[in-house]
Amino acid sequence: MDETAEPLCERMATDLDDGFTELVRVHASAVHAFLLRMTGNAAEADDLGQETFLRAYTALQEYSAQRRRALRPRAWLMTIAANVWRNHVRTCVRRPVAAVSVEESCESWAAEGPGPQDHADTVADRALLVAALARLPERARVAVVLRHVVGMSYAEVAEVQGCPVGTVKAQVSRGLSVLREVLEPEVALLREVTM
Repeated sequence: MDETAEPLCERMATDLDDGFTELVRVHASAVHAFLLRMTGNAAEADDLGQETFLRAYTALQEYSAQRRRALRPRAWLMTIAANVWRNHVRTCVRRPVAAVSVEESCESWAAEGPGPQDHADTVADRALLVAALARLPERARVAVVLRHVVGMSYAEVAEVQGCPVGTVKAQVSRGLSVLREVLEPEVALLREVTM
């Protein structure tokens, strides 16, 4: 358990609103990073992150103070986020949505910041990673993102996945092998072009 978990759980047990505010402050970036890597879309990650924290707050209202004290907040939140993402994927498959027009997406870009080439490079790198992650089976993708993007321990990932630590290690290992196979030709091509 990380060092912030115990005081955070105690805070939620004594004052849910104050404790939940701290929970969001401490874990929002990790939840967002996980969802961004799973969806590949910042707007979807924001929406799913809000849904994750809404579900967490609703659940915490039903928990007794003793149960709130016993929580492992990071693993618990990532479990909720993974379930929210899975539900989102199921919904998208059942009800496909039309793509956003180029004009609408350009309006959301900031006027200042990186130039068009920097933005294009970042988007291309992100798209490459998202495409490679999408080729992984769901369990391996969740395990790789939780372990290497969010930075959770194998034990925490095992708790989120509901399986033994050895299984998570195997999922991460297989997932990284597939990512290397998928990304290696792209990296080699980039080396040829830049040299």
